[in-house]
Amino acid sequence: MIMSFYCNSNFTLYLSCNKMSSMKLYIISGLGADKTVFEHIVFPKKFSEVVFIDWLIPEGEETFEHFIKRMAEPINSKEKFCLLGYSFGGILVQEIHKLKPAEQIVILGSIKSHKEMSVTFHLAKKSRIFAKLPESYFGEKTLKSYAFFRKLFDPNNPKFWRYFVVKDPHYLKWSINKILDWKSEVNPDVIQILADKDIVFPPKNSKPNYVIKGGTHLFPVTKNKEVTKILDEVFSK
Repeated sequence: MIMSFYCNSNFTLYLSCNKMSSMKLYIISGLGADKTVFEHIVFPKKFSEVVFIDWLIPEGEETFEHFIKRMAEPINSKEKFCLLGYSFGGILVQEIHKLKPAEQIVILGSIKSHKEMSVTFHLAKKSRIFAKLPESYFGEKTLKSYAFFRKLFDPNNPKFWRYFVVKDPHYLKWSINKILDWKSEVNPDVIQILADKDIVFPPKNSKPNYVIKGGTHLFPVTKNKEVTKILDEVFSK
């Protein structure tokens, strides 16, 4: 709390107490990943609290819109806040912003519009292959062997499987299909941070605000110092 003194024209002394401004940062990680992806990132001190929103399991054939509402429930929109999303979480925070507007939105390793998806995603969407596959194909063994999953999740990095913790087949099939079906125009207020060696969302398909050199899709882990520096710069504005 900040206390300040001031006088009126009659020299009467007043005491004014103002609470220091506080703001929360809400974070959603990538598909199947948890908060450990961010364990080495130091977040700006301007935030009074950093809140990680855990993935929910879709309820049957739940619509994307209803799922977004459930994921947004932990956010107190009566207070100022910022949003940060990684990969699929980047898509979600942009949708949440439409329901509960944030002061700032930052996405890591994610896209601002469906138009930024790679050829691989467009081919998968056109074929509707993932809508046709049974949920049994979305088990962990299949994820490690199926070519599209290897490209989607970038598990060539040996550290990847440590962070991939939500392995529910229904959640994975539902989420992948929602990614492929997602449509949105670019929001110019969204700050996009990509890595130059990301095979999931390559920067050549986007106009990112920042590109981290030498980083793959797992750059929040492998390039945490660079991410920390950029977040300090972005959120200081």
